[in-house]
Amino acid sequence: MTQNSPVVDPKDEKAHFEATYNVLLEHILADLANFNLPQNGREHIEKMIAHTLPGGKMNRGLAVVASVKELVAPREITERELFVAELLGWCIEMLQAFFLVADDIMDGSITRRGQPCWYRNNGVGLLAINDSFLLESFIYRLLRKHLRNEKYYTELLDLFHEVTYQTELGQLMDLITAPEDDVDLTRFSIQKHAYIVEYKTAYYSFYLPVACAMRMVGIEAEHAYAQARDVLLPLGEYFQVQDDYLDCFGDPTLIGKIGTDIEDNKCSWLINRALSIATPEQRRALDENYGKKDSECARRVKEVYQDMGLRRVYEQYEERSYRKISGLIEAVDEKVLPRKMFTSFMNRIYKRSK
Repeated sequence: MTQNSPVVDPKDEKAHFEATYNVLLEHILADLANFNLPQNGREHIEKMIAHTLPGGKMNRGLAVVASVKELVAPREITERELFVAELLGWCIEMLQAFFLVADDIMDGSITRRGQPCWYRNNGVGLLAINDSFLLESFIYRLLRKHLRNEKYYTELLDLFHEVTYQTELGQLMDLITAPEDDVDLTRFSIQKHAYIVEYKTAYYSFYLPVACAMRMVGIEAEHAYAQARDVLLPLGEYFQVQDDYLDCFGDPTLIGKIGTDIEDNKCSWLINRALSIATPEQRRALDENYGKKDSECARRVKEVYQDMGLRRVYEQYEERSYRKISGLIEAVDEKVLPRKMFTSFMNRIYKRSK
């Protein structure tokens, strides 16, 4: 047992991953002493991390662990490999927290994961902007502490910087395409939706966990990363389209929230599909009701969606996506990457209801 290892059965992946969070939290807090941070600063950071980092589904972080296990099979993952995989997983969770804290401020969101958004807590406000920067910086402090002597260290730094930049470009296009206070459906298009989904979601949620695992186990060939992207980016698009669909048609008791994409003027898959097939009368109804903070307007938009048969359009999209992605997985060279690593992703999200 190394000094970094949590005392939890490694077979319980989620519990072991959560225990590693506590280890890494201690490392982050101990590092603050190197910068002579006063006690009230440390207390603020501890409170901020507790509010913003744990509590999610941790799918992105756990995906690093699952991917490493597939890449080193048939042998068992070593204790050191497990710790590094979990470290990288938590770095991705920190990246996610950085994005969400900032995103909630930009969107004026009220709640996140069933509690008030961080910026809405007493005494926080726009201080949360700096807190989001700190969450990003913790990634690089941890990578430096634990991995700077690894030969893949600089590649990991480049990977995190690249994916962060890609996500910020996606966020930019989301914000300027669909500002909540200036509804203009002529800005929307399937092409813009695809760009936003790929850059804002697919790279950091699907490609980054697998690419981290690949770097960690020593895969250097660029064509291997190209193969991974070829599968994972379409998978990320399918996942986001599912999210868009569930926001409107999903069961709130299952997805854990009441969808507000219509009221929030989101450039979602549903509105873009609707705009592409709307009659002049339906288009008028969408122009008059979309993006308004009014439950009756949202109901009218959903009524238009129902009349168009968008549920069926989505089901057809889902089947096409499944066939397309399955074909991409079949095209993966098993000598380079295990197909099972991708099928496990697909099986987790295909026809999900939450």
